[in-house]
Amino acid sequence: MNQRYRWPTIGVHWLTVLLIIAAYVLATILEDMTLSPQKLKLYSWHKWVGITVLFLLPLRLLFRFLDPLDHRAGLTALEVKASAAVHGVIYLLLIAVPMFGWLHSSAAGFPVVWLGVLPLPDLVGKDKALAEVFKELHEGSVNLLIALVVLHAAAALYHHHIRRDGVLARMVPWLSKK
Repeated sequence: MNQRYRWPTIGVHWLTVLLIIAAYVLATILEDMTLSPQKLKLYSWHKWVGITVLFLLPLRLLFRFLDPLDHRAGLTALEVKASAAVHGVIYLLLIAVPMFGWLHSSAAGFPVVWLGVLPLPDLVGKDKALAEVFKELHEGSVNLLIALVVLHAAAALYHHHIRRDGVLARMVPWLSKK
């Protein structure tokens, strides 16, 4: 039995993690900035990162589906259910977070131009009240995503350091199963 995910699965997983961190860091920086050309540039980067996460999701799901690793191996029935629930909600949030951000931008009247090259359509018309709703949904879903990613990482560390069952090594190739 294969003990690790394949490289495409691992690569897209860690790329997604890095992009989520980048988007979060950019958002944190933007909170305290006054309106300036630099702030608008960073907002564009934040949008690029979010849309990239959204666009990567189908590829991520395809690689996960095609990967022969039985991700349930060695887990208890409760762990299998908990893992499936957390992964399922994370995947939904990888759609919801960027979509709420895109909807917020559309309702606020700010275009989303992916990587500064590909203009994406406005999903809704300009509407200040609606923009506030989408902003709150975006921020709330980000907070939930971050909480679940932390829970996911904590579970992986638990498996590595407490259970010592090789679960973390499946996604971190340089770790050995002990």
